[in-house]
Amino acid sequence: MKKTDVCIACILLSALTACEDGGSAVDPKPEELPEEYYTGGKLGTVFNDTPFAYEQPAPAVEEQGFATAFQLGEAFFEKEFNTNATGTRRGLGPVSVRSSCITCHPGYGHGKRMDRYRANDFGNGYLLVVTDANDNYVTQLTGMPQVQAVSPFLPPIDERGIRIEWLPYVDEYGNVFPDGEKYNLTYPETTIPRESFNVPMPDFYKVRLEATIGIYGTGLLDAIPDDSLLAQYGYEKGLGLPLNDAKYQPENFIREADGTSHPGRFTYGLTRGTLQNGPGANAIWNITNVTRSNRRYHYITETYARVMSQNEDVRQALGMDEAAIYGELMSTELPVEMSDEDYVEFMVWHRGLAVPAARNLDDPAVKKGREQFHEIGCALCHRPSWTTGDDRYTGDPLVADKLPRYPHQKIWPYSDLLQHKLDMVNDIRTGWCRTTPLWGRGLSDKCTGAGEHLHDMRARNYTEAIMWHGGDAQNAKEKFRRLTKEERDAVVLFLESI
Repeated sequence: MKKTDVCIACILLSALTACEDGGSAVDPKPEELPEEYYTGGKLGTVFNDTPFAYEQPAPAVEEQGFATAFQLGEAFFEKEFNTNATGTRRGLGPVSVRSSCITCHPGYGHGKRMDRYRANDFGNGYLLVVTDANDNYVTQLTGMPQVQAVSPFLPPIDERGIRIEWLPYVDEYGNVFPDGEKYNLTYPETTIPRESFNVPMPDFYKVRLEATIGIYGTGLLDAIPDDSLLAQYGYEKGLGLPLNDAKYQPENFIREADGTSHPGRFTYGLTRGTLQNGPGANAIWNITNVTRSNRRYHYITETYARVMSQNEDVRQALGMDEAAIYGELMSTELPVEMSDEDYVEFMVWHRGLAVPAARNLDDPAVKKGREQFHEIGCALCHRPSWTTGDDRYTGDPLVADKLPRYPHQKIWPYSDLLQHKLDMVNDIRTGWCRTTPLWGRGLSDKCTGAGEHLHDMRARNYTEAIMWHGGDAQNAKEKFRRLTKEERDAVVLFLESI
């Protein structure tokens, strides 16, 4: 049964039950609800809280004629790529991070908290972050290191040597609220022995984990105007908040295919300025190493190409000499494996994903939680709403004017999309981390089977996530800590509702 059929069947059953009980068979019409229920605006919100809530096309997809392209593009997210030289979804390798997108994004959401690192474990959204003594990525590895390879090649990292250990942490309050309620904090310690690397490594290196980010609603974030992002940066700077100023200098903006530049808004590190030249557009290539017309080269390092071309077993298996192997690995004129049409359909799907509507906002406890959320200062960094602009992308000609649009929508992502420091043990690389959008996160356990939070999934619930906050959020955390249990629980209920 299709997921749409399941939803229709549930609606019919609910209607019949309501009639039998003497209640109304018709839920309140969306237009009768307050605007905050429309998390993604009228063009980007779906009223769906089933396990398929993150997978739905936005109303804009149907209204703008993209329904078929959306369904075709979805397959490139859900189905595995392969090592074949011909056919659909071909071209995996010579090395890869994963063979499918959904492995990292179970249920279209965030990756799960894991006790081990295996690329093919469903839900393992962890990406390895291997850095040097200055917290820069080691140049011998790609920014997202690969642990899978197509024979006879070896992966840069043998994943069997990767160890994830979850360690307990006791904060400055002894993990106890003033009223005596206790909480537990844990964090991951990740290590890789030198012998598990198949490329030479520097004398010092360290390993951290970063989990994948939920992908629903990213098209709506993309539609926020650049000048609105810069205005938010200016507003918070005016309040004296420490921000990563370098990201907002024009010379550090991210350049597009048409030569224009944009401030970062995607990824923890704000390394992507638009969705069309951003996370999915990048990941469909570098996670799988599947080439397309504008990326006819492998996502590998020169070090890896040199090591593999000098490997005797590789040379014998391929029947090629060192120069030929090196030239093939480093070529920028490789055959195209993903057609432009397929890529456009993938991006229609990516930009067309809706956001689930908010829920239960009229519940008294949720209302109380919303009030506390604002009073203690959470809404400063987790800015509730934005308004999208004209949403006329003119960058990459492959997708310009070919994707769903969300002009002039009031949306509720609950993020300022800026970088702050939380000062956590085993912190994220550089310490700077984009404020995670909170919309839809209350459905994570239902949609993905996991409800953890923060950049490495160290927080197993909202309370732990809040109590891990430090740095810029220290004051808000202190105020949360001093709330009564009833008030803290109300804040959590509010977070689960948006």
